[in-house]
Amino acid sequence: MVLTASRYRTATGAGVIAALILVLVFGSPVYRDWAHDNADPNTAGGWFLNLLAWPAWSFDADSSVQDVLAADLKAILVVVFTALFLALTVGAQLGAARGTFSQLVAGWSGYIFAGALAGLLTAFIRSDASLLGGFQAAGTGAIYGLFVGWIVGVATLGHRRGTAP
Repeated sequence: MVLTASRYRTATGAGVIAALILVLVFGSPVYRDWAHDNADPNTAGGWFLNLLAWPAWSFDADSSVQDVLAADLKAILVVVFTALFLALTVGAQLGAARGTFSQLVAGWSGYIFAGALAGLLTAFIRSDASLLGGFQAAGTGAIYGLFVGWIVGVATLGHRRGTAP
């Protein structure tokens, strides 16, 4: 009996790996600085390239400890909440077939909710914390999830739901 590695991949695991790659690569200081310097935010492409850097993490010595902690925690929470929401939504799907449209929507919506909740919670750690800032951070996180989350949704397609076969 030959077992392949793909047999053990779940939709939740695939989505979390995609989220982790998105956060590690596009949230990195190198990418963030490149996008800020080279992508025009007044064009659709430039706006998207800058949006990719939203869950930015850094170890900036010029920022306050609270702001660095909030940014780093936001990046971590996007991945953690993606895992949580994917586990809740993908496992509860009505369709049993792999690769259904519901897996795409579950992955995409899980990333939207993860971005919004991570933005909301970490906004209150920042040095200039306010309720309005929390609402704005949640909105920005939801926008990030809406325009980037399809990548996580596509990553969940075709994988098993994590339940018994």
